[in-house]
Amino acid sequence: MNLDEYLEPKAEHAVLLTGASGLIGGRLWRRLQQRADVRLTLALREPLADLPDSVATRSIASLEATDWQPVVRGHSVVVHAAARVHVLDEQASDPLAAFRRVNVEGTLALARAAAAAGVQRFVFVSSVKAAGGESLPGKPLRADDPACPDGAYGLSKREAEEALLALAADTGMQVVIVRPVLVYGPGVGGNFRRLMRWVRSGWPLPLAAVDNRRSMLALDNLVDLLNRCIDHPRAVNQIFMASDGDDVSTPELLRRLAQALGCPLRLLPLPVGCLQWLARACGKSAEAERLLGSLQVDIGKTREYLDWAPPLGMPAALALLRDEPCA
Repeated sequence: MNLDEYLEPKAEHAVLLTGASGLIGGRLWRRLQQRADVRLTLALREPLADLPDSVATRSIASLEATDWQPVVRGHSVVVHAAARVHVLDEQASDPLAAFRRVNVEGTLALARAAAAAGVQRFVFVSSVKAAGGESLPGKPLRADDPACPDGAYGLSKREAEEALLALAADTGMQVVIVRPVLVYGPGVGGNFRRLMRWVRSGWPLPLAAVDNRRSMLALDNLVDLLNRCIDHPRAVNQIFMASDGDDVSTPELLRRLAQALGCPLRLLPLPVGCLQWLARACGKSAEAERLLGSLQVDIGKTREYLDWAPPLGMPAALALLRDEPCA
């Protein structure tokens, strides 16, 4: 079969998007509604203000407690960007069960309904954590390497990936899986917003001696990639790593961020071993690993299969954060 026949050419793609109120989904729906060949519907738990008339909505309860059949009916593509995300201060007594309930059971409920309704393609926003939480020097994680999920969140994403690929094999619905690394851009929260606060504080940071490599991903680059995955013929039943393709050390990231924010930066060369000891003593080993360890991904397959290159360089992407509040 010719690859062009996997997703039949249509005058328009009827796209259902979940997670439109989140960072990624919020940017993605604005991009998709600009496409003349897309008829866009958002699955929302709460209404969004100022939606254009061209964007339809469907009200849902939650990923795991929604009757998805009437929601997915009439759509050719589902882009699933909703999830229970990794949080800095986990409150659930059983985090893995909480992640599985939303990220595995909820995702599969949506995907099964989509397959039954004749949806052609299911695009799943996964995470690099499904592949692993660290990389060895000179050995970036690749899309087709054996997975070693990192933490409860990463395990839930990997289990969802495996279940989706099995569903694709059973039903013929096409599945596309995208694994983003740490995403940054306007509206970002979590670890990256904390870095912004540190840089703007003006306090000296003891990270000059850190010699690691981290892959990063600008929000607009991820949105561009997801947009391509909606109908690219070579995306069928594939897993793709997503990054800017410009890996940096923690000190270099802080320097670039300070330059973008217009802030002075002082870095002190405290030995990495001392930083690790202090982190263990404070019960912050996991947080320290994100600053001290390496997590690189290889996007060679993404470039080759999808004829894709990140459209936005890191300096230009960081510049978008200059007026971003850090509170």
